[in-house]
Amino acid sequence: MDDAELLQRMRSRKAPTTALLGLELEAINQEAGTTRFRMVARPEFCNPMGNLQGGIITTALDDAAATAVIARSGRRVGVPTIEFKVSFFGPARVGETFLFEGRVLKLGRTISFAEADMLDQKGKLLARLTTSCMVIDVDGPGLFAGENGPSLLAGENGKVKPE
Repeated sequence: MDDAELLQRMRSRKAPTTALLGLELEAINQEAGTTRFRMVARPEFCNPMGNLQGGIITTALDDAAATAVIARSGRRVGVPTIEFKVSFFGPARVGETFLFEGRVLKLGRTISFAEADMLDQKGKLLARLTTSCMVIDVDGPGLFAGENGPSLLAGENGKVKPE
């Protein structure tokens, strides 16, 4: 599967967190192990000061890094986080659009290392996540966002039918 086909497939099978946050996958490069998402800071994700809440930013960064590892692996995998660290460098204001760029630092057989950056529209770095995750082969259903909320989709073997 080439990058364009994987991009289309991942856009059609969004993780529930990706859909909830309104993250839009814009680019993916399997060979380089990179991804780029775009997101608008919605009011319901902000603190009383009108800034995107840190936990929301962390979730978006984690999705960008995990998607980069999945893309780089070249196979159907899950990538549960083992640990992460996030540094925040500036506020993210409500209504503004942000980029989340994930990249694989080292793809291991069972453990991988990745980073993700949050950038404003001018390219200013607002936050960085560094993470390590397990790489686990997945066979069976996955939980993906749909028009009627999250639902199970069949895995490659087709054992589970969509709801």
